[in-house]
Amino acid sequence: MMDYLVFIVSCVLVNNILLAQFLGNCPFLGTSKKMDTAVGMSAAVVFVLVLAGAVTWIVQKYVLVPLNLEYLRTIAFILVIAGLVQFVEMFLKKNIPALYAGLGIYLPLITTNCAVLGVCIINIDENYGFVKSLASSFAYPVGFGLALILFAGLRERILLARVPKPLQDVSLGLITAGMIALSFGAFKGMA
Repeated sequence: MMDYLVFIVSCVLVNNILLAQFLGNCPFLGTSKKMDTAVGMSAAVVFVLVLAGAVTWIVQKYVLVPLNLEYLRTIAFILVIAGLVQFVEMFLKKNIPALYAGLGIYLPLITTNCAVLGVCIINIDENYGFVKSLASSFAYPVGFGLALILFAGLRERILLARVPKPLQDVSLGLITAGMIALSFGAFKGMA
């Protein structure tokens, strides 16, 4: 049990998928201007990635490996992720319309989030078992959400500050993202 706790903390803080492995930077910069948006995107990524991690592990273990089709892994995983996102979108639209409206455009955007595909591939490349894949598929997007929410909070705060014209908007956003990445780098000593 302690091993899994250390593993989860490592995925969230030390090997953060966004700030240490540099996957998922597009939604990090694109959906971090408002806190509501960042929280919605974070929740959607956690939900989809837990499902995608489980399904892609099963597809790899029981379909691709027995049929000697491992070379189709990337295409198969992209199809699984796109299918899961569509399924979740249809399910939420029909059964939980309030949540569907809250997530809005963020659900389809998850299909193009390279962090989702990256975590599914990491699970296979590191030869994780099913339970460890589920733990990884939960912990990495939690780390993604933590970084995204921190960044959104800082960007909202920056809007209230007087910033010199050359540093406004994208410039200061990139500098702030770099500072957050450096601060997460301090967790490397924990591993």
